[in-house]
Amino acid sequence: MLSDETWRELRDQGTTRTFRERSVMLRQGSAGTHLLALTDGLAKVVCREPGGAVTWLAFRGPGDLLGEVSVFNGTPRMAEVVALTPCSAVVLEADRFRRFVEERGLVMDLMRQAFSRLRESDAHRTELLTLPLVVRLARALLRLAELSAPGAESDVVRLTGLSQEEIAQATGVTRNAVISGLQRLRESGAVETARRVIVIKDMRALRGWAVTGPKSMPRA
Repeated sequence: MLSDETWRELRDQGTTRTFRERSVMLRQGSAGTHLLALTDGLAKVVCREPGGAVTWLAFRGPGDLLGEVSVFNGTPRMAEVVALTPCSAVVLEADRFRRFVEERGLVMDLMRQAFSRLRESDAHRTELLTLPLVVRLARALLRLAELSAPGAESDVVRLTGLSQEEIAQATGVTRNAVISGLQRLRESGAVETARRVIVIKDMRALRGWAVTGPKSMPRA
């Protein structure tokens, strides 16, 4: 939602911090004293329920703002951000960020981004109810590929740091269902897999799965 020039100016407003793989970047329930401008790496956004269940909300990549809602609202963070890979982000203090946004007239841009994310969440919930497993799986992998390698079409894309449990959370199925879905994608030649590694071998083939999947596939 922000131009390249504005993004560069925004990055100059804070200091860079690195995060180890699997580390918590923003903790649910903490105060919105700052936000993060993600510059490198992939992260996931999850919500931890009182009973211990974890609800997957989104993947995020370079160019995304993390934690801006609590900064604007002055409320505790409603979700947690965890690094899937080693990440770098610019830490932006709340007051300085709000001043930057007001001075450059970016309020409407950030509101459009917020609405876009709401639509993304609504679409995801609909997918969980209506689409076959492998279609949802292919779309999740495409989202990660687009975040880690923007514009990739036929090149090989290597995704690391993602467990089968996390894929299951993102697609709303069991771990065993994910194993079965990945097997179908492997057999088609779209992907190869190893422990915490998924290599997308054919982006066009994966996009085909993401659109319709095999007509004969039952929903999971």
